[in-house]
Amino acid sequence: MYVVTGATGQLGRLVVEGLLAQVPASEVAVAVRSAEKAADLAARGVAVRVVDYDRPETLAGAFAEGDRVLLISGSEVGRRIPQHRAVVEAAKAAGVALLTYTSAPGAATFRLADEHRATEELILSSGLTYAFLRNGWYTENYLGDAAGTVARGTVLGSAGEGRIATAPRRDYAAAAVAVLVGEGHGNTVYELSGDAAWSLPELAAELAKASGKPVGHRDVTPAEHLDALVGAGLPQGFAEALVDVDAGIARGELAGTPGDLARLIGRPTVPLAESVREALNA
Repeated sequence: MYVVTGATGQLGRLVVEGLLAQVPASEVAVAVRSAEKAADLAARGVAVRVVDYDRPETLAGAFAEGDRVLLISGSEVGRRIPQHRAVVEAAKAAGVALLTYTSAPGAATFRLADEHRATEELILSSGLTYAFLRNGWYTENYLGDAAGTVARGTVLGSAGEGRIATAPRRDYAAAAVAVLVGEGHGNTVYELSGDAAWSLPELAAELAKASGKPVGHRDVTPAEHLDALVGAGLPQGFAEALVDVDAGIARGELAGTPGDLARLIGRPTVPLAESVREALNA
């Protein structure tokens, strides 16, 4: 059985769709907090297992011996270590064949990567056969409000000329599927990123080219960046984390292009220009 946690999230749904394109629905299960949100998957024959990371007892029946599991990292920053520990312990108790985890780039030293490193240690200590998918940044992180960015005419950040090797979620999802259904991925680490790294000034140029409207880049200090994010309505803690990531980008921590992602999915990753056009035409 192939089991996907967090399967109703944006990445999780793409992974499940990728699995269903390759294996029968009877071989796919999802571990989710809300059965209602997975009702469409259940209707297609996917087994739905309701779990709560904060209640480890609910994980007792989530996995079975021989399952291949994808642990998609939780979204609750600051709470992920105990939540992930509960999943790892349940997977070990069940005797799963492979535990795949969506981690962070090995070069990342910004705070958001801390819980990923700790989770990798938990998995290594468990003795389970593992695969670490050290996902780089999603292109969607910068294009969720592409039209709004064009309307404002400014790409704002504090990363300077730092470069970011992004790929869209669908590429990372395809890599997860390849590892889950493929062979020879046990006890491996993949550094996943887009084929080409780009800077925020280059993002502004692509948005301008695709929209036909003027879009510039404004580099600000970390303090100014934080004020802008909080002023836009982001919670203080999340805004601080994003500013911290920009500092990591300025240090080159998201610029690596080792090619692991393209090799896993068997094709080039989707380039920034294509993602920009898709976002503006959505």
